[in-house]
Amino acid sequence: MNTTVATGTEGKTWGGGNQPLKASYGKMMMWFFIVSDALTFSGFLAAYGFSRFKFIDSWPIADEVFTHFPFLHGVDAPMYYVAFMTFILIMSSVTMVLAVDAGHHMNKAKVTIYMFLTVIGGLIFVGSQAWEWNTFIKGEYGAVQTRGGNILQFGEYVDVDGTQKFKRVAVADFAVTHEGERTQHVRKNGLWFASESALPAYSMEEVTAGLEANPNVLVRTQIINEHGEKTVLSRAESLRQIKENGRLFVQGANLHVNEYGSPLFADFFFFITGFHGFHVFSGVVINIIIFFNVILGTYERRKSYEMVEKVGLYWHFVDLVWVFVFTFFYLV
Repeated sequence: MNTTVATGTEGKTWGGGNQPLKASYGKMMMWFFIVSDALTFSGFLAAYGFSRFKFIDSWPIADEVFTHFPFLHGVDAPMYYVAFMTFILIMSSVTMVLAVDAGHHMNKAKVTIYMFLTVIGGLIFVGSQAWEWNTFIKGEYGAVQTRGGNILQFGEYVDVDGTQKFKRVAVADFAVTHEGERTQHVRKNGLWFASESALPAYSMEEVTAGLEANPNVLVRTQIINEHGEKTVLSRAESLRQIKENGRLFVQGANLHVNEYGSPLFADFFFFITGFHGFHVFSGVVINIIIFFNVILGTYERRKSYEMVEKVGLYWHFVDLVWVFVFTFFYLV
């Protein structure tokens, strides 16, 4: 018997037969991609969870790290901007749902409007994430890294509604700058095979001198006490820690050290939010392409807006992943 004739697929490598779950080939492939990508994100978040649990007594507190809001310099707004970003991305998912529904009704005008709003929402989110990265990298207060790799921050107690509250103080506000320039070691004036990274803004001598000259400034370690707050040292212990263990002034964050605490915190921040940001940026690019195809009437001529629906699946996935990232990285 000719098997190709028996199966009704003569002349075809793959005939397909019945559609699985009544979904087209394109939708099925999109679902396969989403499942595989979901496993990737799950691995990243699991690794983050294990690392945080291991260093749970010294992990940075998100409410103290993400406190900035554009155009509101000096205003303490913990998590406000991250919440705003989340709201924008969720609303873009709503407009994508409306675009898909309009496509089912072959309403080109509404698909165009809702796709445009989805693109705008994605662009706002990507731009906001770039701003957040820039703020995270630059830092605000600065800190000192000890010889053991721990982070020491600075602050003072202020009266807030009759209670004493520890408030961070920027190193730039109390450090004593010495006259003269510090020479950076480069190959031309030292060992030919060795070079030095960019000099920190302040030397340990300048930080120590500033701490001694400001008796109200105290040191806070990265260790979390039983009240869920970072441990603040006494004045005498603050001076001793900086003099004996202080190794390097750090500002902001990079892949090696950051002013917020454990180096792994910045590593995971860059990797997880960067990977998700790449997905959002890719989705925005694809949505722009689909948007112009809608304007040109490509799907109107095909009598189907299924491509909008397939892109919508990807966009909803990106939004859902951010909900998990927001929950595990920022809220928990």
